[in-house]
Amino acid sequence: MRFRNLNFPLFVCTAIISAICCGLPHAAAAQTKEIVLVHGAWVDASGWKPVYAILEKDGYHVSMVQEPLITLDGDVIATRRVIDMQPGEVVLVGHSYGGSIITEAGNDPKVAALVYICAHAPDAGETQAENGKRFPSVLSKASAIETTADGFTFVNPAKFSNLFASDVPIDQAQFEANSQVLAAAQLFKTPISNPAWKVKPSWALIATGDKVISPDLERFYAERAHSHTVTIQGSSHSAYYTHPQEVAALIEAAAKGTSGP
Repeated sequence: MRFRNLNFPLFVCTAIISAICCGLPHAAAAQTKEIVLVHGAWVDASGWKPVYAILEKDGYHVSMVQEPLITLDGDVIATRRVIDMQPGEVVLVGHSYGGSIITEAGNDPKVAALVYICAHAPDAGETQAENGKRFPSVLSKASAIETTADGFTFVNPAKFSNLFASDVPIDQAQFEANSQVLAAAQLFKTPISNPAWKVKPSWALIATGDKVISPDLERFYAERAHSHTVTIQGSSHSAYYTHPQEVAALIEAAAKGTSGP
């Protein structure tokens, strides 16, 4: 390119070209990364809708996994199936038990970053149940988890709103209570074999009002994984529904490789 007929000094033109060359690839990378959202126990992927809407509006392609919730291995396979469908790098996001799923599925080479939303992130050999005993939650003390004759768990519908979704509009919370996806009890007792957070960058959201997973356990996980961390004061376990802007901002920070919103 020739500059002698322009009025700008050569060093200014050089700076402009440098800015364009350096800036555009970063912007493009942030917009081309795929987002895969993974739900936890007792709910399905529909709860991600507020976050989905924000991310799609901001130019990201978002896919959600509908987990069988029968075995951890089966849920990891279901997640990898959706990862395989993506054309590019993936930011893998897990809520609650979904954190255990992404901890295993995140080893897929397509996964560039992990995001834990009020989620478990066990180490190799650890289980959610064992870690939950180390950091007891309000739910664990409330005798609200019931089990069917064939070994599937659910939260007592009468107690669901207070424990899982205390800041969710009551009609929505009641709908969730009565549309629970039963989760096999063995999910919470299956040890992690190969935690992806040891080799992949991670981001974490901690909800101080979480009654399903102790906020202290969420902080422990985040500190151990050296995650970029955001804390939402007073939020329930349903932060993805009640604080979608903050959740989406954290996911976008992961897509951009930055420390936070």
